[in-house]
Parts: sequence; C-alpha cells; structure tokens
Amino acid sequence: MSNQLLTIPPLDAVRGFVAVARRMSITQAAQDLCLTQSAVSRQIQNLEEHLGTALLLRKHRAIALTNAGERLFALASPWLERLADYTESVRADGRMRPVTITTAISVTALWLLPRLGSFQDAHPDIDVRVAANNRRLDLKQEGVDLAIRYCRAIDAPAGAQRLFDEQILPVASKAVAARAFKNPKGLLNEALLELDERIRPWLRWSDWLSTTGIANAKPKAYLHFNQYDHLIQAAVEGRGVALGRLALVLPMLQDGRLVALIDPERGHSDYAYWLIDGSDEPRQEVKVFREWIVREVQIAAGNLQRMTKVNRTRSKPSS
Repeated sequence: MSNQLLTIPPLDAVRGFVAVARRMSITQAAQDLCLTQSAVSRQIQNLEEHLGTALLLRKHRAIALTNAGERLFALASPWLERLADYTESVRADGRMRPVTITTAISVTALWLLPRLGSFQDAHPDIDVRVAANNRRLDLKQEGVDLAIRYCRAIDAPAGAQRLFDEQILPVASKAVAARAFKNPKGLLNEALLELDERIRPWLRWSDWLSTTGIANAKPKAYLHFNQYDHLIQAAVEGRGVALGRLALVLPMLQDGRLVALIDPERGHSDYAYWLIDGSDEPRQEVKVFREWIVREVQIAAGNLQRMTKVNRTRSKPSS
C-alpha cells in the first residue's frame, strides 16, 4: 500500500499559496508571512512542480487562480484556519486567560491604573487586560469579566455591587487653591477647567456656580476638555480650578498634588460607581481580582473619610 503522506505537498508551500490566493498579491502575501517576495515565489513554483500543474496565472501587475488553484484554495484555506485555531487552543491550555475589566477612560486613568501595580505585585501569575472605553460594552459578547460603571441606582443591572458614591468639589494645585479658595468669589479670579459633558450638568461649572448664588458671574476664563483625566492633569499643573470627583482624585489629594475645597454638604449626586460581573460563574482568577477591587475601594473610602475630617475646617472659605 502506498504511503499517502509522501504525496502531500510541502506545508510551507501550501501556506504560501493560500496567503497569495487570499491577497491576490505575492508582495502582500510575503508581508503577511514575514518573508521576502522571492521566497514566496519559490514556494509557489515548488508547489506547482510538486503537483505538476500551474496554480496561478501571472498577468501584468496582477495574478489569478487557475482551475487547479481554485480547487486547492477551496480545500487548503479552511483547513489552515482550523489548524491555526487548534494551535491557539493548545497554547492557551498552558496559560491562564487574562482577567478583562472595562471602565470609562477617566476611571481607568485616575482610579484603576494608580492601584493596579499593587495587584500585579501580589498576584504576578494573573494577567490583567484593561479595556478602557467610554462606550458601554456588551460584557458577554466582548468576553469581558468585570466592569466598573458610573450610573444611578435605578440604571445599575441586577447583581451590581455599589463601590462608592460621587461627591464633586472644586480642586486645584496648592498655589492656585491658596488664591481661589480664600472666599466664595475667589474662583472667579481663576481659569475654570470645564468638561464638555452636557448630559451631566453637575460636572459643569454652570451648575456649581448656580448653587453658590453667582450663576451669572463670569470667571477669568474657561479651559475646555473632552476627557476628564486631561482636565485633572491641567489642574495638577496649575492651569486652573477643576470640579474634582473626590473618589477619583483621592491619590492626588493625599500626596498634595491637589487641594479640595471641602464641604460635606455640597457636591453630591445620585450617581455612583458600580462593579458588574460579566459571568454568573466567574473563573477563580476573576474572583481574586474582584475581591482586590472591593478591598481597594474600602481602603480608599476610609482614607477619603479621614482626609475630609482633617481638612474640613482648614479648607472652608472665610466669610
């Protein structure tokens, strides 16, 4: 009985042919395979010699498949796709899938990333994938394990865990705060850093100024941003006064990069930050990461409470 394995064409040559047939270009196929154009051309020639028939029609600045080439492509292309899927699945069996978390860009930059190093130090065997996005992803469809979302309680999905509430107060660098927070109208002598977020007026200065009785007053200037983390960075650099979301800017308040105009009675909204699971049966590494988030929230909440108590009297404007 003949050995059919000896009649199979070289697999590298078949892969090269499929790459060319998919692109209808030897040059682009060579780029896909990280080979030279001449190397791919030799693979095709060797394959044609092995089969004893032409697979490509070489035209001026174009190529086309012969009948034999079309038959081989129909057979080999899906087979190579299945082989690639098999290879990836075997490799994945030997390593842990990363824990994927999604949240808004501002929450990622200001809350998650400054703390993520502590998790990596404690759990070097768990990979984390951060999918920062201001669009709400479909967790199951996108393969996301956890999400932190900013919404009202009525809009939070069933099973969501409340992480922390929202309080918004003016924040600025030390130098700017020393001037701006001296009296209620001191803000008007500074540039106000404005977030272009019209659907949430409590994040805009017009809403804050109206609650202080100076709604129609004009500040020195406005500086507009479309990303909240950029706005906060401008405040750190002394470019003006921002409306700080205390839960997000807490690390900057703790290390002195920012100073807040503390007022426990003001700046509250009915929005909060919620932790949402992407699966009813999370993997063990997802559970570990979830528990770490909850602990970090508890630590931050305690730090924020102590800081506001200490600074409440000091930061109140004088009459």
